[in-house]
Amino acid sequence: MNTREKLIGKVFDVRRFSTHDGAGIRTTIFFKGCPLRCIWCQNPEGLSLTSQLLYLENQCIHCGTCTTVCKNHAMTLEDGKLCIDKGATDEWAAPIQVCPAACLTMDSTSYTVEELVTLSLRDVAFFRHGGGITLSGGEPLFQQDFAIALLKAFKGEGIHTAIETSLYVDQHVVKEILPYLDMIYADLKVFDSNKHQELTGATNGQIKENIRFLLESNKKEQVIIRTPLIPTKTADKENIFAIAKFITSIYPEVKYELLNYNPLAKGKYNLVDRKYCFAENPRMYTVEEMNEFREVAKNGGVKNLIIEV
Repeated sequence: MNTREKLIGKVFDVRRFSTHDGAGIRTTIFFKGCPLRCIWCQNPEGLSLTSQLLYLENQCIHCGTCTTVCKNHAMTLEDGKLCIDKGATDEWAAPIQVCPAACLTMDSTSYTVEELVTLSLRDVAFFRHGGGITLSGGEPLFQQDFAIALLKAFKGEGIHTAIETSLYVDQHVVKEILPYLDMIYADLKVFDSNKHQELTGATNGQIKENIRFLLESNKKEQVIIRTPLIPTKTADKENIFAIAKFITSIYPEVKYELLNYNPLAKGKYNLVDRKYCFAENPRMYTVEEMNEFREVAKNGGVKNLIIEV
């Protein structure tokens, strides 16, 4: 058995026919695990590398079938309501299998490289016409060995590859993975390092160094720097201006994308027993507001601006 065959990756979603994660029709593979803890995370189910049980309470019929086969006795019916001790040892297979309402599931699946390639190549006909594969997360480079092996395999099949990454990783990993990427979407969420640590749990020096490396590399044309616009957090004109000045000072023709706030993330937090950063969920920005952010980025020197409204 070669090294690649021994690798196992944890994935929390494989989204086919995606049109938002790169050019054309794509399959986006969402990796479990992330070194950052952005307080607005859009995919909180991808933060932890540990597989966790998900309970879809709205689907539950409170029949109690799961409690009869739960080996760790972590599922009980109390006053007609299912109660789960998710901190109990991992004995969830039997309850998931017998649940008639399909309200129990694990938040991730383990794959070999070959299994994910086989699954993804079902849509190869679409990839040949401008689409491809995108690795997302979580943070794909948190499982760096698996991500690199997977990208190598896709390139061996002639598939266009892309990655969505925070770049919070040692630079040797970026250098190792770069030959197998056709497109790189890299986040720079907050320019100020202290504020970055406050909002994400880490400083951004390493991220800035990796952005500099990419924008000075022979693949700088294939790099898009992104800032998600989170109300009162990153959607600050001073922040956007500082990011724009920084990236254009490295490569004046850099591509910069401003991502509108996505209010749908809040609904995921109860599923993973986490608290969202907003008690009152903000709305998306209007076209007029997005255009104001556009002007700030332009004033910061950005020529190639992408706006998601």
